[in-house]
Amino acid sequence: MSDERYRYALFSDEKMRKARDSFFWVDSDPESGERIFFENSGGSFRLKKAVEAKARYEELPDCPERTHERALELQAVQRRAEDDILRVICGSSCAVLDCALTASQLNFKLAEVLAENVPGTNIVTTVLEHPSAFDAAAYAAGKTGMELRVARADPATGRIEADEIVRLVDGDTCFLSVMYASNITGSVMDIGAAVRGAREKKPGLYCICDAVQHAMHGVMDMDALGLDALVFAPYKFFSTRGAGYAALSPRMSLLRHHKLAGKPAGVWELGSPTPSNFAAVSAVVDYVCSMGDEPETSERRIRFVSGMKAIREHETALYERMMDGTGAQKGLRGIPGVRVFCDDRDLSRKDLIIAFAVEGVGCAELVSRYAAERITVYERVRTSIYSARMLEALGIDGCVRVSPLHCNTEAEVGRFLAVTEKLAKDAAAGASSGRDR
Repeated sequence: MSDERYRYALFSDEKMRKARDSFFWVDSDPESGERIFFENSGGSFRLKKAVEAKARYEELPDCPERTHERALELQAVQRRAEDDILRVICGSSCAVLDCALTASQLNFKLAEVLAENVPGTNIVTTVLEHPSAFDAAAYAAGKTGMELRVARADPATGRIEADEIVRLVDGDTCFLSVMYASNITGSVMDIGAAVRGAREKKPGLYCICDAVQHAMHGVMDMDALGLDALVFAPYKFFSTRGAGYAALSPRMSLLRHHKLAGKPAGVWELGSPTPSNFAAVSAVVDYVCSMGDEPETSERRIRFVSGMKAIREHETALYERMMDGTGAQKGLRGIPGVRVFCDDRDLSRKDLIIAFAVEGVGCAELVSRYAAERITVYERVRTSIYSARMLEALGIDGCVRVSPLHCNTEAEVGRFLAVTEKLAKDAAAGASSGRDR
């Protein structure tokens, strides 16, 4: 929908209906009824086709490592999904796949393999990493006696600037681990600039990226970025829980790692595969391809990129309205008593995640007040192991995180903003009353 007040366009009405019809429970909870769900950073809306695909293949008793007809079908399901993950989602022409129950397990595994195989005296990461990536780098450094070097954040933007990362790299750096986007502020890092700058100081440096928080918001191109590993989690990308995936560069795949002795050197798969998880990922790729403007005859990666660009345009339009308002409703920037953290007007550097606070109301209490208004958001506070390091680095005591998805609407954003303005006014009135007494 075009509106000259805004730079970014929302979905057409037809595409908006399609998006909402494609997901379970976009406007209600199965038990408690109507609600607005703005907590997709904790795990996204579930695509109906992904859940159905997983259920279909979970029913089958067949082992995929056999030669009968059904087993061959399961092998085909896995091969298609591997291509979808490596080439279509991650943008790699030659990567190798590794999978685990969670992306966190992969982060630890990759860090340990690099530290044990690549000579060096230090490992470089950033202060904003999710604990699964930061602690993995710290564990690997501690196990091998290396120094852990931590790039600082810019509290104004919530980003780690490439120069700050490159500053820490030298000829003895074992590997660089940097996240794609912050799971608190939504700030997107310039991965390409960081990798290029780091390799100017150490050619051939191994570089890995935790993209769990970014994969569902934008196009990724592992080859163009020059990454050795790109990790994401399907449950935050419209799919189901129970799997994490890593695309590995050919040279990364050949490093010594756990594997069956009889398997080729570059194989990372251990044990029997789970066809249902693979089928669910392909269903997600099918859906994203359908959201773009490319014809069905186009190459699958091209259709996927088109779909992700359409999704990102709508999400950026929602972000713009969240910050600047929807018609008569003020945005977060204009509501007295509301403070937005790491505000950046360059929305190309932001995923649809916003951290804010309301003056006079604690974060946990504020989340409860939103819940009473049938809006689900989440608090990030320093008492949480998942937030403390990042919040401290950004100079934030605590915040409420709001994270819509592309199947959310402008009307839902407007409702959220209206409730926010009401809560801010109530807090201000309560503070004024207290001073009067």
